[in-house]
Amino acid sequence: MNITFTERAMQQLRPILANTKKQLKLKYDTDGCGCAVSGVPTLWLIDQADEDDVVVETNYVPVLLEKSRLVFYDDKMVIDAVEGAGCFQLKSPNQILNPRMSLLKVSEQHE
Repeated sequence: MNITFTERAMQQLRPILANTKKQLKLKYDTDGCGCAVSGVPTLWLIDQADEDDVVVETNYVPVLLEKSRLVFYDDKMVIDAVEGAGCFQLKSPNQILNPRMSLLKVSEQHE
């Protein structure tokens, strides 16, 4: 799997990630979606990885993904910032996986 951050996304993330030991996680969030296959990718800022997490190296910082949810992602993805909206976009050559992806600061792990 290949995840690339655009320059615009890196600029938006730099002040958030500066002076922190938190990690970025691409969470396939199914809360309120009705079933486990209907989820929305969301960026989480977390303290530590879960047992099911795998590390994906990127052109910026490593990103954690849930091993059990890899099937819902494409092999090549781009994380971009949505200008003026304060959110991110997750896209691939085939589709837009989330046009307005939030960055949630999660202090405790919960699934």
